[in-house]
Amino acid sequence: MIRMISAGESHGKGLSVIIDGFPAGLTIDVDVINAELKRRQLGYGRGKRMQIETDEVEILSGVRNGKTIGSPISLWIKNRDYANWQSRMNAGKLDVDDPVTAPRPGHADLVGVQKFALDDVRNVLERASARETAARVAAGTILKLFLKEFGIQLSSQTIAIGNIEVAEKSRSAEDIENSPLRCADPEQEKAMMKLIDAAAEKGDTLGGVSEIRASGLCPGLGTYTQWDTRLDTKIAAATMSIPSVKGVTIGDRNISQKPGSAAQDEIFYNAEDGFTRSSNHAGGIEGGMTNGNDVVVNIEIKPLPSLRSPLKSADIRTGAAVDAQKERADVCVVPAAGVVAEAMLALTLANALTDKFGSDTVEDIQTNYKQYMKRICKTSS
Repeated sequence: MIRMISAGESHGKGLSVIIDGFPAGLTIDVDVINAELKRRQLGYGRGKRMQIETDEVEILSGVRNGKTIGSPISLWIKNRDYANWQSRMNAGKLDVDDPVTAPRPGHADLVGVQKFALDDVRNVLERASARETAARVAAGTILKLFLKEFGIQLSSQTIAIGNIEVAEKSRSAEDIENSPLRCADPEQEKAMMKLIDAAAEKGDTLGGVSEIRASGLCPGLGTYTQWDTRLDTKIAAATMSIPSVKGVTIGDRNISQKPGSAAQDEIFYNAEDGFTRSSNHAGGIEGGMTNGNDVVVNIEIKPLPSLRSPLKSADIRTGAAVDAQKERADVCVVPAAGVVAEAMLALTLANALTDKFGSDTVEDIQTNYKQYMKRICKTSS
Protein backbone atom coordinates (compact mmCIF):
# COMPACT_ATOMS: atom_id res chain seq x y z
CA MET A 1 0.00 0.00 0.00
CA ILE A 2 1.22 3.48 -0.89
CA ARG A 3 0.81 5.84 2.07
CA MET A 4 1.17 9.60 2.11
CA ILE A 5 1.64 11.43 5.41
CA SER A 6 2.47 15.10 5.87
CA ALA A 7 3.67 17.39 8.65
CA GLY A 8 4.07 21.11 9.15
CA GLU A 9 2.18 24.29 10.01
CA SER A 10 0.98 27.10 7.78
CA HIS A 11 3.47 29.66 9.14
CA GLY A 12 6.05 27.19 10.47
CA LYS A 13 9.41 26.46 8.88
CA GLY A 14 7.86 24.42 6.11
CA LEU A 15 5.95 21.33 5.06
CA SER A 16 7.23 17.79 4.80
CA VAL A 17 5.58 14.75 3.26
CA ILE A 18 6.55 11.08 3.14
CA ILE A 19 5.42 8.62 0.49
CA ASP A 20 5.82 5.09 1.79
CA GLY A 21 5.46 1.90 -0.23
CA PHE A 22 6.31 3.51 -3.57
CA PRO A 23 7.77 1.29 -6.32
CA ALA A 24 11.40 1.49 -7.38
CA GLY A 25 12.47 2.55 -10.85
CA LEU A 26 10.39 5.66 -11.60
CA THR A 27 12.22 8.66 -13.05
CA ILE A 28 11.51 11.82 -11.06
CA ASP A 29 11.67 15.32 -12.52
CA VAL A 30 11.73 17.99 -9.81
CA ASP A 31 10.71 20.66 -12.33
CA VAL A 32 7.44 18.81 -12.94
CA ILE A 33 6.70 18.80 -9.19
CA ASN A 34 7.43 22.53 -8.94
CA ALA A 35 5.17 23.22 -11.92
CA GLU A 36 2.32 21.40 -10.16
CA LEU A 37 2.97 23.39 -6.98
CA LYS A 38 2.65 26.56 -9.04
CA ARG A 39 -0.68 25.34 -10.48
CA ARG A 40 -2.00 25.04 -6.91
CA GLN A 41 -1.11 28.66 -6.22
CA LEU A 42 -2.87 30.05 -9.30
CA GLY A 43 -6.50 30.96 -9.86
CA TYR A 44 -8.52 34.16 -9.79
CA GLY A 45 -9.46 34.98 -6.21
CA ARG A 46 -6.32 33.77 -4.45
CA GLY A 47 -4.94 35.85 -1.57
CA LYS A 48 -1.69 37.68 -0.87
CA ARG A 49 -0.02 34.58 0.63
CA MET A 50 0.39 33.27 -2.92
CA GLN A 51 2.49 36.35 -3.71
CA ILE A 52 4.82 35.58 -0.82
CA GLU A 53 5.37 31.87 -1.33
CA THR A 54 7.13 30.48 -4.39
CA ASP A 55 6.77 26.83 -3.58
CA GLU A 56 9.72 24.64 -4.52
CA VAL A 57 10.31 21.07 -3.45
CA GLU A 58 13.48 19.49 -2.12
CA ILE A 59 13.79 15.70 -2.25
CA LEU A 60 15.36 14.46 0.98
CA SER A 61 15.23 10.68 0.50
CA GLY A 62 13.96 7.80 -1.57
CA VAL A 63 15.37 9.03 -4.89
CA ARG A 64 18.90 8.44 -6.16
CA ASN A 65 20.36 9.27 -9.54
CA GLY A 66 16.97 10.61 -10.60
CA LYS A 67 14.99 7.43 -9.85
CA THR A 68 12.96 6.07 -6.95
CA ILE A 69 14.75 3.28 -5.06
CA GLY A 70 11.87 1.62 -3.19
CA SER A 71 12.50 3.27 0.18
CA PRO A 72 10.28 6.01 1.64
CA ILE A 73 10.35 9.23 -0.38
CA SER A 74 10.50 12.38 1.73
CA LEU A 75 9.89 15.86 0.34
CA TRP A 76 10.37 19.32 1.86
CA ILE A 77 8.73 22.64 0.96
CA LYS A 78 10.08 25.72 2.71
CA ASN A 79 7.65 28.37 3.99
CA ARG A 80 9.17 31.69 2.99
CA ASP A 81 6.72 33.51 5.25
CA TYR A 82 8.27 31.83 8.31
CA ALA A 83 10.80 34.68 8.40
CA ASN A 84 7.92 36.99 9.35
CA TRP A 85 6.44 34.55 11.89
CA GLN A 86 9.50 33.05 13.59
CA SER A 87 8.96 34.98 16.83
CA ARG A 88 5.47 33.47 17.13
CA MET A 89 6.01 30.05 15.53
CA ASN A 90 9.44 28.75 16.56
CA ALA A 91 9.67 25.46 18.43
CA GLY A 92 11.40 27.00 21.43
CA LYS A 93 10.24 29.76 23.75
CA LEU A 94 8.14 32.31 21.88
CA ASP A 95 9.43 35.86 21.65
CA VAL A 96 5.88 37.10 21.04
CA ASP A 97 3.01 35.51 23.00
CA ASP A 98 -0.05 36.71 21.11
CA PRO A 99 -2.69 33.99 21.57
CA VAL A 100 -5.72 33.71 19.31
CA THR A 101 -8.88 33.30 21.39
CA ALA A 102 -11.65 34.09 18.88
CA PRO A 103 -12.42 30.91 16.89
CA ARG A 104 -13.72 31.26 13.34
CA PRO A 105 -17.09 29.69 12.51
CA GLY A 106 -16.73 26.92 9.94
CA HIS A 107 -13.11 26.12 10.85
CA ALA A 108 -11.52 23.50 13.08
CA ASP A 109 -10.72 26.26 15.59
CA LEU A 110 -13.21 25.74 18.41
CA VAL A 111 -13.52 21.96 18.26
CA GLY A 112 -9.73 21.67 17.98
CA VAL A 113 -9.03 23.57 21.20
CA GLN A 114 -11.77 21.60 22.95
CA LYS A 115 -10.38 18.27 21.75
CA PHE A 116 -6.75 18.90 22.68
CA ALA A 117 -7.33 21.10 25.79
CA LEU A 118 -5.60 24.09 24.21
CA ASP A 119 -5.92 27.76 25.14
CA ASP A 120 -4.63 29.24 21.86
CA VAL A 121 -6.52 28.73 18.60
CA ARG A 122 -3.31 29.21 16.62
CA ASN A 123 -2.21 25.76 17.73
CA VAL A 124 -5.16 24.43 15.73
CA LEU A 125 -5.48 26.77 12.76
CA GLU A 126 -1.83 26.48 11.76
CA ARG A 127 -2.17 22.75 11.05
CA ALA A 128 -5.80 22.78 9.90
CA SER A 129 -4.89 25.40 7.28
CA ALA A 130 -5.21 24.48 3.60
CA ARG A 131 -1.53 25.42 3.29
CA GLU A 132 -0.93 21.73 4.13
CA THR A 133 -2.29 20.78 0.71
CA ALA A 134 0.93 21.99 -0.93
CA ALA A 135 2.56 18.88 0.53
CA ARG A 136 -0.17 16.69 -0.95
CA VAL A 137 0.30 18.23 -4.39
CA ALA A 138 4.06 17.62 -4.28
CA ALA A 139 3.54 13.97 -3.36
CA GLY A 140 0.63 13.66 -5.75
CA THR A 141 2.82 14.75 -8.64
CA ILE A 142 5.07 11.75 -8.11
CA LEU A 143 1.98 9.54 -8.12
CA LYS A 144 0.80 11.22 -11.33
CA LEU A 145 4.19 10.52 -12.93
CA PHE A 146 3.74 6.88 -11.95
CA LEU A 147 0.25 6.70 -13.45
CA LYS A 148 1.52 8.32 -16.64
CA GLU A 149 3.69 5.23 -17.19
CA PHE A 150 0.41 3.36 -17.76
CA GLY A 151 -1.17 5.97 -20.01
CA ILE A 152 -3.28 7.49 -17.22
CA GLN A 153 -3.68 11.27 -17.27
CA LEU A 154 -5.38 13.53 -14.71
CA SER A 155 -6.87 17.00 -15.14
CA SER A 156 -9.32 19.35 -13.46
CA GLN A 157 -11.55 22.25 -14.42
CA THR A 158 -13.93 24.65 -12.73
CA ILE A 159 -17.58 24.05 -13.57
CA ALA A 160 -19.23 26.41 -11.08
CA ILE A 161 -18.46 29.42 -8.89
CA GLY A 162 -21.25 30.46 -6.56
CA ASN A 163 -24.51 30.23 -8.52
CA ILE A 164 -22.83 30.52 -11.94
CA GLU A 165 -22.27 27.27 -13.82
CA VAL A 166 -20.50 26.42 -17.06
CA ALA A 167 -22.99 26.49 -19.93
CA GLU A 168 -20.85 25.52 -22.91
CA LYS A 169 -17.43 23.85 -22.79
CA SER A 170 -15.78 25.48 -25.81
CA ARG A 171 -12.15 25.78 -24.72
CA SER A 172 -9.42 23.27 -25.49
CA ALA A 173 -7.61 21.52 -22.65
CA GLU A 174 -4.62 23.85 -23.11
CA ASP A 175 -6.81 26.97 -23.04
CA ILE A 176 -8.61 25.70 -19.92
CA GLU A 177 -5.28 25.27 -18.16
CA ASN A 178 -4.19 28.81 -19.07
CA SER A 179 -7.46 30.54 -18.16
CA PRO A 180 -7.88 32.55 -14.91
CA LEU A 181 -10.26 30.04 -13.30
CA ARG A 182 -9.31 26.93 -15.29
CA CYS A 183 -12.74 27.06 -16.90
CA ALA A 184 -13.96 25.70 -20.25
CA ASP A 185 -16.61 28.41 -20.78
CA PRO A 186 -15.02 31.84 -21.46
CA GLU A 187 -18.27 33.79 -21.16
CA GLN A 188 -19.34 32.24 -17.90
CA GLU A 189 -15.80 32.62 -16.59
CA LYS A 190 -16.10 36.39 -17.00
CA ALA A 191 -19.30 36.33 -14.94
CA MET A 192 -17.59 34.18 -12.31
CA MET A 193 -14.71 36.66 -12.05
CA LYS A 194 -17.16 39.55 -11.55
CA LEU A 195 -18.85 37.54 -8.81
CA ILE A 196 -15.47 36.99 -7.12
CA ASP A 197 -14.70 40.73 -7.34
CA ALA A 198 -18.05 41.57 -5.75
CA ALA A 199 -17.43 39.11 -2.91
CA ALA A 200 -13.95 40.53 -2.34
CA GLU A 201 -15.34 44.06 -2.04
CA LYS A 202 -17.71 42.87 0.70
CA GLY A 203 -14.99 40.89 2.50
CA ASP A 204 -16.83 37.69 1.63
CA THR A 205 -15.87 34.38 0.00
CA LEU A 206 -17.24 32.05 -2.66
CA GLY A 207 -17.31 28.29 -3.20
CA GLY A 208 -18.07 26.23 -6.27
CA VAL A 209 -17.55 22.95 -8.06
CA SER A 210 -14.47 21.45 -9.66
CA GLU A 211 -14.48 18.46 -12.00
CA ILE A 212 -11.52 16.07 -11.82
CA ARG A 213 -10.99 13.59 -14.63
CA ALA A 214 -8.71 10.57 -15.02
CA SER A 215 -8.40 9.09 -18.51
CA GLY A 216 -6.65 5.99 -19.85
CA LEU A 217 -7.70 3.62 -17.07
CA CYS A 218 -8.05 -0.09 -17.67
CA PRO A 219 -11.20 -1.92 -16.53
CA GLY A 220 -11.06 -3.76 -13.21
CA LEU A 221 -9.29 -1.49 -10.73
CA GLY A 222 -11.01 -1.76 -7.37
CA THR A 223 -13.50 -4.49 -6.44
CA TYR A 224 -17.15 -5.09 -5.64
CA THR A 225 -16.43 -7.78 -3.03
CA GLN A 226 -16.34 -5.59 0.12
CA TRP A 227 -17.76 -2.14 0.89
CA ASP A 228 -14.44 -0.71 2.00
CA THR A 229 -12.50 -1.96 -1.04
CA ARG A 230 -14.79 -0.38 -3.62
CA LEU A 231 -12.87 2.25 -5.56
CA ASP A 232 -15.61 4.86 -5.33
CA THR A 233 -15.56 4.47 -1.53
CA LYS A 234 -11.85 5.29 -1.51
CA ILE A 235 -12.17 8.17 -4.00
CA ALA A 236 -14.91 9.77 -1.93
CA ALA A 237 -12.86 9.48 1.28
CA ALA A 238 -9.69 10.87 -0.33
CA THR A 239 -11.36 13.88 -1.94
CA MET A 240 -13.53 14.64 1.11
CA SER A 241 -10.30 15.01 3.11
CA ILE A 242 -9.53 18.26 1.26
CA PRO A 243 -10.31 21.35 3.37
CA SER A 244 -13.68 22.97 2.47
CA VAL A 245 -14.84 20.04 0.30
CA LYS A 246 -18.36 19.21 1.46
CA GLY A 247 -19.59 16.84 -1.22
CA VAL A 248 -18.34 14.37 -3.83
CA THR A 249 -20.17 13.05 -6.89
CA ILE A 250 -18.79 10.43 -9.25
CA GLY A 251 -20.23 10.69 -12.75
CA ASP A 252 -23.38 12.60 -13.65
CA ARG A 253 -24.09 15.23 -10.96
CA ASN A 254 -27.82 15.14 -11.77
CA ILE A 255 -28.24 11.39 -12.06
CA SER A 256 -30.70 11.20 -9.16
CA GLN A 257 -33.14 13.34 -11.17
CA LYS A 258 -33.26 10.94 -14.13
CA PRO A 259 -35.27 7.78 -14.68
CA GLY A 260 -33.29 4.54 -14.67
CA SER A 261 -33.64 4.14 -18.43
CA ALA A 262 -31.75 7.41 -18.95
CA ALA A 263 -29.20 7.00 -16.16
CA GLN A 264 -27.30 3.88 -17.32
CA ASP A 265 -24.53 3.46 -19.88
CA GLU A 266 -25.60 0.92 -22.49
CA ILE A 267 -23.01 -1.65 -23.57
CA PHE A 268 -21.97 -2.36 -27.18
CA TYR A 269 -19.35 -4.51 -28.81
CA ASN A 270 -17.37 -4.43 -32.03
CA ALA A 271 -14.30 -6.35 -33.15
CA GLU A 272 -12.09 -3.26 -33.36
CA ASP A 273 -12.84 -1.60 -30.02
CA GLY A 274 -14.19 -4.51 -27.98
CA PHE A 275 -16.76 -3.57 -25.33
CA THR A 276 -17.80 0.09 -25.26
CA ARG A 277 -20.46 2.16 -23.53
CA SER A 278 -22.80 4.67 -25.13
CA SER A 279 -22.27 7.29 -22.42
CA ASN A 280 -20.52 7.88 -19.12
CA HIS A 281 -23.22 8.66 -16.57
CA ALA A 282 -21.45 6.34 -14.11
CA GLY A 283 -18.26 8.39 -14.24
CA GLY A 284 -16.07 5.44 -15.16
CA ILE A 285 -16.96 3.30 -12.13
CA GLU A 286 -19.47 0.47 -11.95
CA GLY A 287 -19.79 -1.80 -8.92
CA GLY A 288 -16.83 -0.16 -7.23
CA MET A 289 -14.50 -0.86 -10.20
CA THR A 290 -13.16 1.12 -13.14
CA ASN A 291 -14.95 0.18 -16.36
CA GLY A 292 -12.49 1.68 -18.85
CA ASN A 293 -14.24 5.03 -19.28
CA ASP A 294 -12.86 8.24 -17.83
CA VAL A 295 -13.25 8.47 -14.08
CA VAL A 296 -15.09 11.76 -13.46
CA VAL A 297 -15.25 13.19 -9.94
CA ASN A 298 -17.04 16.41 -8.97
CA ILE A 299 -16.17 18.08 -5.68
CA GLU A 300 -18.39 20.67 -4.00
CA ILE A 301 -16.28 23.33 -2.27
CA LYS A 302 -17.90 25.50 0.38
CA PRO A 303 -17.18 29.24 0.68
CA LEU A 304 -14.05 29.68 2.79
CA PRO A 305 -14.71 30.43 6.48
CA SER A 306 -11.76 32.86 6.83
CA LEU A 307 -13.48 36.18 6.18
CA ARG A 308 -12.08 39.69 5.94
CA SER A 309 -15.40 40.85 7.38
CA PRO A 310 -15.45 38.41 10.31
CA LEU A 311 -18.53 36.65 11.68
CA LYS A 312 -19.56 36.64 15.34
CA SER A 313 -17.79 34.33 17.77
CA ALA A 314 -17.16 33.80 21.49
CA ASP A 315 -13.81 34.10 23.28
CA ILE A 316 -12.54 30.64 24.32
CA ARG A 317 -11.19 31.96 27.65
CA THR A 318 -13.93 34.34 28.77
CA GLY A 319 -16.97 33.41 26.70
CA ALA A 320 -17.43 37.06 25.78
CA ALA A 321 -19.00 37.92 22.44
CA VAL A 322 -16.29 38.89 19.94
CA ASP A 323 -15.61 39.07 16.24
CA ALA A 324 -13.92 35.96 14.88
CA GLN A 325 -10.19 35.97 14.25
CA LYS A 326 -9.16 37.59 10.97
CA GLU A 327 -6.53 35.67 9.01
CA ARG A 328 -5.05 36.46 5.61
CA ALA A 329 -7.20 34.43 3.24
CA ASP A 330 -8.39 33.80 -0.29
CA VAL A 331 -11.73 34.82 -1.75
CA CYS A 332 -12.10 31.70 -3.91
CA VAL A 333 -10.00 28.53 -4.17
CA VAL A 334 -12.04 26.34 -6.51
CA PRO A 335 -9.29 25.99 -9.20
CA ALA A 336 -6.69 25.24 -6.51
CA ALA A 337 -8.95 22.67 -4.87
CA GLY A 338 -9.15 20.92 -8.23
CA VAL A 339 -5.35 20.58 -8.33
CA VAL A 340 -5.34 19.15 -4.79
CA ALA A 341 -8.10 16.74 -5.78
CA GLU A 342 -5.99 15.57 -8.72
CA ALA A 343 -3.29 14.64 -6.19
CA MET A 344 -5.74 12.76 -3.97
CA LEU A 345 -7.26 10.94 -6.93
CA ALA A 346 -3.75 10.05 -8.12
CA LEU A 347 -2.99 8.49 -4.72
CA THR A 348 -6.20 6.46 -4.83
CA LEU A 349 -5.67 5.23 -8.39
CA ALA A 350 -1.99 4.44 -7.79
CA ASN A 351 -3.00 2.27 -4.86
CA ALA A 352 -5.65 0.51 -6.95
CA LEU A 353 -3.07 -0.12 -9.68
CA THR A 354 -0.42 -1.51 -7.32
CA ASP A 355 -3.02 -3.58 -5.45
CA LYS A 356 -3.79 -5.35 -8.71
CA PHE A 357 -0.43 -5.51 -10.44
CA GLY A 358 2.20 -5.46 -7.67
CA SER A 359 4.24 -2.72 -6.03
CA ASP A 360 7.96 -3.53 -5.97
CA THR A 361 9.25 -2.09 -9.23
CA VAL A 362 7.73 -0.11 -12.08
CA GLU A 363 9.08 -2.69 -14.53
CA ASP A 364 7.38 -5.60 -12.74
CA ILE A 365 4.10 -3.71 -12.56
CA GLN A 366 4.26 -2.92 -16.27
CA THR A 367 4.86 -6.61 -17.09
CA ASN A 368 1.83 -7.68 -15.06
CA TYR A 369 -0.26 -4.86 -16.49
CA LYS A 370 0.55 -5.84 -20.09
CA GLN A 371 -0.33 -9.47 -19.39
CA TYR A 372 -3.66 -8.44 -17.90
CA MET A 373 -4.46 -6.21 -20.86
CA LYS A 374 -3.75 -9.10 -23.24
CA ARG A 375 -6.26 -11.19 -21.35
CA ILE A 376 -8.83 -8.40 -21.42
CA CYS A 377 -8.36 -8.07 -25.18
CA LYS A 378 -8.83 -11.84 -25.62
CA THR A 379 -12.05 -11.62 -23.63
CA SER A 380 -13.19 -8.93 -26.02
CA SER A 381 -12.32 -10.87 -29.18
